[in-house]
Amino acid sequence: MRITPRRLAIGMSLWIPNLFSGIRVRRFGDDWTHATVELHVNVFTRNYVKTAFGGSMSAMTDPYFFMLVMHQLGRDYVVWDTRGEIEFVKPGRGVLTAHFHVSPEKTQELRERAHGGAKVLEWFETEIRDGHGDVVARVRREVYVREKKRVTARVQSQPA
Repeated sequence: MRITPRRLAIGMSLWIPNLFSGIRVRRFGDDWTHATVELHVNVFTRNYVKTAFGGSMSAMTDPYFFMLVMHQLGRDYVVWDTRGEIEFVKPGRGVLTAHFHVSPEKTQELRERAHGGAKVLEWFETEIRDGHGDVVARVRREVYVREKKRVTARVQSQPA
């Protein structure tokens, strides 16, 4: 069965690490170009000074860029989340939101750069905002893309 954006959002929200960290996936776009994720800061998800735990803010941004790229590229590519950076701007309270966007044009660029088995590393950026729209953190995630070996071998074995 092919996973739908709605089913993946529900599944990711119920996934134990997200569920117990207060992380909720509100939606994946039907075309896999965007996602919205929330972190509910409460007694279980806050730190010693009663603001959002930094690890939870990092976790709420972990897989979403790579998932958007992976679903847009399809099964012929290896896609990984390789690195992340987070800059904490102000204390996070209440419900924090991050929006992720990967345009079809960016995905096509990655496809072209990965053609023939080339390793591609691409940085994506987003912000985590509070209920007032203030930036709480700036996040960068690096995504690895490579055409699968079976695809590269098939293309190279075809006569020109």
